[in-house]
Amino acid sequence: MRNATAESSFLPCGMATGIGSVPFEDPDEALALILSEFPECPHWPQLPRRDRKEHFIHQFLQPLVDCGLLVFQSDRWLFDMSRETCAENLTTFYATSLSGEEGDPEAIKTFLPSPEAAAGFHAFLARAGEEDFWGHAAFFKGQIAGPLSVALELKDEQGRPAYYREELRDVIVRNLSLNARAQAKALSALGRPAIVFVDDPGVGAYGTWSHLTLSRETIQEDLHTIFEAIRAEGALSGIHSCEAVDWSLLTESGPDILSVDVYRFGASLIPYAEPLQGFLERGGTVAWGIAPTLDDPFAETAESLLQRLHRLWKELFPARADRNPVMRQSMITPACGTGLLTEAQARRIYRLTSEVSRLIG
Repeated sequence: MRNATAESSFLPCGMATGIGSVPFEDPDEALALILSEFPECPHWPQLPRRDRKEHFIHQFLQPLVDCGLLVFQSDRWLFDMSRETCAENLTTFYATSLSGEEGDPEAIKTFLPSPEAAAGFHAFLARAGEEDFWGHAAFFKGQIAGPLSVALELKDEQGRPAYYREELRDVIVRNLSLNARAQAKALSALGRPAIVFVDDPGVGAYGTWSHLTLSRETIQEDLHTIFEAIRAEGALSGIHSCEAVDWSLLTESGPDILSVDVYRFGASLIPYAEPLQGFLERGGTVAWGIAPTLDDPFAETAESLLQRLHRLWKELFPARADRNPVMRQSMITPACGTGLLTEAQARRIYRLTSEVSRLIG
C-alpha cells in the first residue's frame, strides 16, 4: 500500500507524477490531464507557451525583480551590480529572506511564484476546495528551477554568469530555497503532504571543459540548502536531471527522491550502481523517467517501457532476485517536461506513465 505520510518512510510503490511543464495555455485543461493520469500525486502545471514569464528559469525570480536586483535590459534579465541602488536593494532582499528563513509566514509567502509567472500553480491552489477534484490524491507536487541552471543562465552587467559571483549565487540560492519552502507550505496546507522537485539540468555542466571551476562541494551545498528548506515544511524533496551526469553528486547532496531520464540515460546510472544502492538503503526513492519525451512516445507501449525498466534494474541490481524492494521505493514519471511538445504527444506520454505505474504497482 502506498504510504501517504511524508514524515514516515516514503514507499510510493510506483506512484506516477509529472516533471512539471505541459504544452497548454489553459490551466484548467492542463489540470484536467494531470488529474486524470496522476490522481495520486498531481503536480501543478508549468505553462511555458502561455507567457515568456512562465519560462522555468525566470518563473521563480519575481522577488529579485521586486527588490531591484534583477533588471530587464537588451531583451533579457540581468544583475546590474553597478547601479547606485545596489547596496540598498541587497539590504531589502536580505531583510525579507532572513525573516523567511526564520519562519515568518508572511515573509515566506512573498516568495511564492506570481500569478503572471505561474498561472498553473495558482489554478492548482484555487481548486483546493473541490473534494471531487483532489479526492484520490495522496501527495501534491511542486517544482522549481535548480540553482546551477538559474545561476549559469543569468548574467551580471559584464556578461559573466551569476554563479561565479559569490554574492549573486547566494542571492539566487536563498531566493530558490524560500520559493521551494513557500510552495511546500502552500501545498501542504491543502491537506496532503507535499513533494517539491528541484529541476536542475545545469548539473550536466559539472566536469565539462567549459566549466572546470565548478565545485562539487558548492553544488552539493546549494542543493542541500534547498532540500532542507523544503523539509522545514514537512515536505519531501526531489532532484531532477534529464542528462547523463555524475549521479553520486546528486545522491550525496541529500534529496529524498532522485529523478532520472532513464529512457535515454538509464545506462549512465550503471557506473553509479553502488552509490545508488546506498541511496536506496538510506530510504531514498528513485523516480524512473521511463516515458520518452525526446523520442516518439507513440512507438512505445506501457509493456515495452516496463520491459525496458526491468532490463535496467537487472543491470543495476544483479544480486537482487527480488525486485520488490526497488519497486516499493520507486516512482514513475515522464523522462522530462512536455512543455515544448504537442498536446497529443503530452497526452500520450502522460497516459504511458500512468499505465506503467499501474502495471508496476
